[in-house]
Amino acid sequence: MPGTAGRVIKCRAAVAWEAGKPLVIEEVEVAPPQANEVRLKILFTALCHTDVYFWEAKGQTPLFPRIFGHEAGGIVESVGEGVTELQPGDHVLPVFTGECKECRHCKSEESNMCDLLRINTDRGVMINDGKTRFSKNGQPIYHFVGTSTFSEYTVVHAGCVAKINPKAPLDKVCILSCGICTGLGATINVAKPKKDSSIAIFGLGAVGLAAAEGARISGAARIIGVDLNPSRFEEAKKFGVNEFVNPNDYDKPVQEVIAEMTNGGVDRSVECTGSIQAMISAFECVHDGWGVAVLVGVPNKDDAFKTHPVNFLNEKTLKGTFYGNYKPRTDIPGVVEKYMNKELELEKFITHSVPFSEINKAFEYMLQGKSIRCIIRMED
Repeated sequence: MPGTAGRVIKCRAAVAWEAGKPLVIEEVEVAPPQANEVRLKILFTALCHTDVYFWEAKGQTPLFPRIFGHEAGGIVESVGEGVTELQPGDHVLPVFTGECKECRHCKSEESNMCDLLRINTDRGVMINDGKTRFSKNGQPIYHFVGTSTFSEYTVVHAGCVAKINPKAPLDKVCILSCGICTGLGATINVAKPKKDSSIAIFGLGAVGLAAAEGARISGAARIIGVDLNPSRFEEAKKFGVNEFVNPNDYDKPVQEVIAEMTNGGVDRSVECTGSIQAMISAFECVHDGWGVAVLVGVPNKDDAFKTHPVNFLNEKTLKGTFYGNYKPRTDIPGVVEKYMNKELELEKFITHSVPFSEINKAFEYMLQGKSIRCIIRMED
């Protein structure tokens, strides 16, 4: 890596040239980092459902050619002007949302929604100068959520980089930079289930399983998994889920089923599907007086739901969360330490691994519902 600072680097990247078409491994040029930016050498990256969603370009503004990828682990190759907290050689996780440490959100203990670096899925350029750092034969290639980790090298705003313990295995902890922390934090930081309490998890994909892992770590006694796909139930047992409900098995609303199972409702619920009906069920299935429901799943933009106001008057609480309420730079290093201390298990989330040259297989596994997380090894 020494000797590359300040120069354009040529490397391999998986480029999405158009929506829904297989990614193409290309040689691209990666410009040096500008002010408040760092250039990272990516060693491991993972595929998240958000990458697939924007690659398919269903329901949002398509932006191509683009380099996707936002769950990853790597090493700082060089830093731009003004970067003081990171240096070449640091082990890091790039994160799709940032922490400038200066705005009202960053200075608040209650928020992680940085004004400057909050996720922006439409922006394909760096905020410093409105340009891309990727190109091929002079043609700009757009960034994705400020990370673009499906490239051997990438440029990221320094505020979107968590510096972590260099002893942590990057092929495991890389999955903490998106979905796992989203679900884990929704439970631990927002729902906050008490020891021996009950909790319902709606949706048993990667985020829902991470929410269940959070419930397991918190000592919840009854962890009820709710999913329309019964094939997910066996896998979910590894994450502490000990009861299962398939709404299709009943001729009444699932919130009524759960209330009957739990003597009036669960203490906590976490919704990880984005379905309006699941959101209503998650709220209405919590116990009056103390029940808390947390929404994690992202709905369609025109969605709305209704519930009777008396649910609130009966002291049920409805909350939402973004990235599990973790501040990327401040909190993620501590989550890595939970893994290092064996409090948090990550291996069970990783179901597949492929070399970078076979990245399209990772998309196939996810589209077929076979993978929770597929790790992509940048060095074949």
